Amino acid sequence: MTHYIDGSWSGWDGSTLLRLTDGSVWEQAEYHYEYHYAYRPSVVITGDKMLVQGMRRAVRVRRLR
Repeated sequence: MTHYIDGSWSGWDGSTLLRLTDGSVWEQAEYHYEYHYAYRPSVVITGDKMLVQGMRRAVRVRRLR
């Protein structure tokens, strides 16, 4: 299922928190740094990994809400 980040995105910084348009909140669970600016990019969550549109690879995440 495809979701969207609620607002602007500037990439993974090692401890990124992000809110999706469905109201869920996610936290980066592994270190990865990669900068990429986008507004409301799509994301695909598969298991415990999230791939954000425009990023090179999926990053392990944990759902907070």
